[in-house]
Amino acid sequence: MMTIQKIKAVIVEDEVAAREVLKNYLGKYCPQVEVIGEAQNIKEAVPLLHEVTPQLVFLDVEMPFGNAFDVLEACKDLHFETIFVTAFSEYSLKALNQSAAYYLLKPISIEELIMAVNKVQQHILNHELFNRNKIIVENFRETQPEKKQVILPTLEGFEVVKMEDIVRLRGNGNFTDLHLADGSKKMVCRFLKHFSEILPFPFLRVHKSHIININFVKSYNKGGYIMLNDGAEIEISPTYKEEFLRNFK
Repeated sequence: MMTIQKIKAVIVEDEVAAREVLKNYLGKYCPQVEVIGEAQNIKEAVPLLHEVTPQLVFLDVEMPFGNAFDVLEACKDLHFETIFVTAFSEYSLKALNQSAAYYLLKPISIEELIMAVNKVQQHILNHELFNRNKIIVENFRETQPEKKQVILPTLEGFEVVKMEDIVRLRGNGNFTDLHLADGSKKMVCRFLKHFSEILPFPFLRVHKSHIININFVKSYNKGGYIMLNDGAEIEISPTYKEEFLRNFK
């Protein structure tokens, strides 16, 4: 019988009780994971990660002496999958969602832990060397929202685009069609609602099926249509009209 190699993991979490809970859950519900080290802050985490080179790191977002993004910055020469553990914070969730990162909200749900570990296991088994950590760090350091990158899960895998290159998004059932400034179109495995939550201004919802980047608006017709630079004519719903026009006063 073939034995599957265990996923070597490190837990970086400043609360002892939270570390114990996570370790117990992993032992009980994720037998494919072997915890090979623990750290309670960035000062302990960085040398430990370089010493044991894990395949997976459970990383608390907020810690003393620095946060999760500082840990990733200091370990950018290493390649590991990351599952973030965070208390609810709109700011950190937006950043993690933009980078399509795996994260668990405290208190940790066993079901979500199993799902996140299974996804990471698939990446490792498929030898996917997609460096999500690099993009997470770059997004965190970038102060101009439109210069941030967004990771798009497609049917083939992942694509990374800069927000400033997205002209418009259109809901297409369980998918979203992204139209880019170079004329190309990407079909993304996410609902439009996902993008209305993660894309900052200058993106505006103008219809239940459309989000636009207002930097690409060419003209507005009082009949209820917006013309974009790429030639697209987008209907604007009465619900969204007032907010749209407010940006052009």
